[in-house]
Amino acid sequence: MDEKQFANGKNIQIAVCDDEKKMIADLTELIKETIDGCDVWAYESGEKLLESIQKKTYDMLLLDIDMPEITGLDIAKYVSNMNPKPLVVFVTSHDELVYESLQFHPFGFVRKSYLAKELPKVLNDGVSEIVNNEKRFYFRTASEDISIMINDILFFESDGNYIKVFAKDNEYRFRDTMQSIENSMESYGFIRIHKGFIVNQSAVMSLNSEECKLINGESLPIGRSFGENARKKLMRYMIR
Repeated sequence: MDEKQFANGKNIQIAVCDDEKKMIADLTELIKETIDGCDVWAYESGEKLLESIQKKTYDMLLLDIDMPEITGLDIAKYVSNMNPKPLVVFVTSHDELVYESLQFHPFGFVRKSYLAKELPKVLNDGVSEIVNNEKRFYFRTASEDISIMINDILFFESDGNYIKVFAKDNEYRFRDTMQSIENSMESYGFIRIHKGFIVNQSAVMSLNSEECKLINGESLPIGRSFGENARKKLMRYMIR
């Protein structure tokens, strides 16, 4: 399967929203040149996109930050609590607005003046992220075989010779080692923050020198020996 074309066997759905028709045309053309087989939906106002979002699911949103009435920031705020949440990429000519947008944890930024240079990489990285989010984690508990979405996992915790995996809606326990989990899950954005904890970077809402707070309100300790590397990785993810 070509991951540039499909995620879990379906065309990737991308919505473009900008109040300039030429920019919409340029974005659409570049998207189709970069990702084979994707579906691109174009909207000339934030209001029209919001109406569509209530009826249709998108994998990725390319948003102009500065639009009249409903801005790209308004749309990012609206989708921030959706499940699944689309990847948000801001396309802007106003660099001064980038800092304000960080509160919504966008997947990326593209400057309109460097569209042809910057957009293809963001698109390809986005497709890889979407494909990974569709993948599943398989394990066996004492009584059954389990399969859960990798994107639904919040963190892993060591429990003697066992591992506890905490997902958004459930908790499981199975026999394995932290080193094995770290090796197999690192490529999916899971970071070892403590000898007893491995966290999904997308589940982290904030962090300091001693702990990180997750989107479910729980806090996990950051171990001294893992701290510097873990904080660097988490910060890179949170500000991208």
